[in-house]
Amino acid sequence: MPTHTMRAVRLHEHGGPEVLRYDEVPIPEPGPGEVLVRVHAAGVNPPDWYLRGGLTEMPGETESTVSLPVIPGTDVSGVVEAVAADVDRFAVGDEVFGLLRFPSFRGSAYAEYVAAPASDLARKPAGIDHVHAAGAPMAGLTAWQFLIDLGHDHPSPFQDAPHRPTALDAGTTVLVNGAAGGVGHFALQLAKWKGARVIAVASGAHESFLRELGADRFIDYTKSRPEELVHDVDLVLDTVGGPRSRRFLRTLKRGGAQFPVLPGDFDEEETEKLGVTVSSAQVRSNGAQLAELGRLLDAGTVRVAIDSTFALADARAAHERAARGHIQGKIVLTVAQ
Repeated sequence: MPTHTMRAVRLHEHGGPEVLRYDEVPIPEPGPGEVLVRVHAAGVNPPDWYLRGGLTEMPGETESTVSLPVIPGTDVSGVVEAVAADVDRFAVGDEVFGLLRFPSFRGSAYAEYVAAPASDLARKPAGIDHVHAAGAPMAGLTAWQFLIDLGHDHPSPFQDAPHRPTALDAGTTVLVNGAAGGVGHFALQLAKWKGARVIAVASGAHESFLRELGADRFIDYTKSRPEELVHDVDLVLDTVGGPRSRRFLRTLKRGGAQFPVLPGDFDEEETEKLGVTVSSAQVRSNGAQLAELGRLLDAGTVRVAIDSTFALADARAAHERAARGHIQGKIVLTVAQ
């Protein structure tokens, strides 16, 4: 292990992808409850470009926790290099992956080394490589906490009531909007794992991909309006959000639910009239849940689709790829060893 410095991508100012700088910085030292991870791959997620663009307060925070320069990134897969004295879950040489310190902007994953809370990590599934493992944590845990088990009792910054997933089984129909993206393709697979029937909504270029993942029905939103074609579904998971999200309410049966992953524009009177509920959550780091997801990844029950990979030094190009949209799966940064 190098004794002093490492390469990392940092923000010295906010702006477009061009503000991502490839710097030489000190290697962090793990504090209590932490391990030092030699990073093999880091996932690219929306909070990374939100931070780059100037968002410095997470929903629910009362003030910024960001001071520039800052290393972005939360999703990591790598090898344990050192362990704090109070950590007994991991040992030097263990392969691990995790969503680090979320919700916050203190993940610092775009680097050759990262100090990571042991509680945020799980052992990397042996059956997948570091690139695929790095694509799983945030998107996979978001789908898991929305659909399977919230896994915590922290208050939501988006609503007063705790989020409660809908029970999924063979009698359940789930519509996933934005099904080809990071969260969407995990949600589709987890719903199928539970036995549900899944309707996938995406652009036509993704149809074969989504059918391979198990979609029972596919709707190309560029050609058809899902709300005109679909009725009486039990659950809508909308990964797109925005003002048009409420149109999916009319696809639900009475007693159904819509889970917007991103904030939408909903009218309480409308939801009451339709007899449906809208519920959201904020994904949180959770090593134990990630270990459960890891078992599904190892068995091949769930897989991580990789849209593209870029070297750590080319983080700017990775963010430019993200800005073009229509992502199929995950964008991942690779770290040379």
